[in-house]
Amino acid sequence: MSEHSLLSLKNLSLAYGKNTVVDRLNLEIAKGELIALLGPSGCGKTTTMRAIAGLMTPSGGEIVLDGRDVTHVPPNRREVGLMFQSYALFPHLSVFENVAFGLKLKGMRGNALAERVNSGLSAVGLGDYADRRPADLSGGQQQRVALARSLVMDPKVLLLDEPLSNLDARLRLEMRTELQRVQKENNLTMVFVTHDQAEALSLADRIVVMQDGAIEQLGTPEDIYNRPESAFVADFVGFENIFSVKNGKLHGKGEAFSLDAPIPEGANGLAWRPQLVRLGEGPFTGTVIGAAFVGQMREYVLATPFGQIKADVDAALPAHPLDTELAFDLNIEDAVVLKR
Repeated sequence: MSEHSLLSLKNLSLAYGKNTVVDRLNLEIAKGELIALLGPSGCGKTTTMRAIAGLMTPSGGEIVLDGRDVTHVPPNRREVGLMFQSYALFPHLSVFENVAFGLKLKGMRGNALAERVNSGLSAVGLGDYADRRPADLSGGQQQRVALARSLVMDPKVLLLDEPLSNLDARLRLEMRTELQRVQKENNLTMVFVTHDQAEALSLADRIVVMQDGAIEQLGTPEDIYNRPESAFVADFVGFENIFSVKNGKLHGKGEAFSLDAPIPEGANGLAWRPQLVRLGEGPFTGTVIGAAFVGQMREYVLATPFGQIKADVDAALPAHPLDTELAFDLNIEDAVVLKR
């Protein structure tokens, strides 16, 4: 375990019966870090979180928290908090009683209990809501109660399962800001699971992109978004024009083709974001088979001999109707080079 790590997963393997879902995963998480486990359903991210929480026994490897091996320690003795996607609030209890529930189980009473609960509610901006019931709160307020309930337990690591998925777009943005504020002000170590790349990019210090029970790429949001290393990660963060490289040519879902410029040595693939496809100029042509106005941009789908090409252009430019033949270019200077 690194001397700067608070949580360390060492060769962690997790299985349901004979089906291995996480295979020898290694990850170091520093104190005060906000980590996102990002990936599609079935990639192993939620299973990994359950193992950290103690809700699943590993088939191999170790989980070390603050220098202590907790691989086989029961959940209630791990000093790990878990905030469920459903919030799991007791409808018949007040906000104060919901937040106090775990503390009472640990034997806290009286002024100490009241001070801890009120401090937790203040931390999430709900100091005036102690007497309300969950049914009287908005979705965002209910989430803050669930967050306060976890915070007052003073966990060394707080785990969040799809924390924003139940909220509408406006509340989601509001709660992103709230989570960041609470995390930074309390120097909390947080690990949250999500399949939403925008959520991971906006919240995390580092992102763990997972596929088939393994880490596909680990890096800062800027690394993941701008420098994906594989076709899987590129597709996940919006590079919709992805081609493998074989014998100096690009291969997609149609004919192979070449670029005017040489392909960088060692490239196993090239990828372009839709906004970096140069529409209206270039050596290639395609037919518009899809067009959509999305505010500041127009999105086009072109049918070409080497597969569909997706291009985004400024909505202020003249629109191109369906069946229009358009020239386009894939400039290698705009491409991301993929290692895998």
